[in-house]
Amino acid sequence: MTRGSRLVITALDIQNVLENELEVLKRKLCIGYELKVRWTYSNNPKLSGEVKGETIYVYDKEEELAMETLKHEFIDYAVSKIIEPYKEVTNKLIAIINEDAYRRKEWLVEALSRVIS
Repeated sequence: MTRGSRLVITALDIQNVLENELEVLKRKLCIGYELKVRWTYSNNPKLSGEVKGETIYVYDKEEELAMETLKHEFIDYAVSKIIEPYKEVTNKLIAIINEDAYRRKEWLVEALSRVIS
């Protein structure tokens, strides 16, 4: 679409470009097939994009910046999926250590209470 000599890019155009690029990224990396992209507005000027659930939200107004944000968020999502099992194991290990430390502390408190009495 042109007005005079300027090309007018609509929100629908940018949304379509982002959707097409997301499909390319999925095929290239063979991951993220469940993802979709939504180009929208944000009240936070410091936030270019984010992944919520299975949707990549892109907030940049300019097409080129929006494309870069989509790529960044897609890669971040892919890396996060890969490290997820490590996070789960680490969190379980921390929980076990915390339980053990609590039991030891309680044992010491009880022992000291008997000594002081």
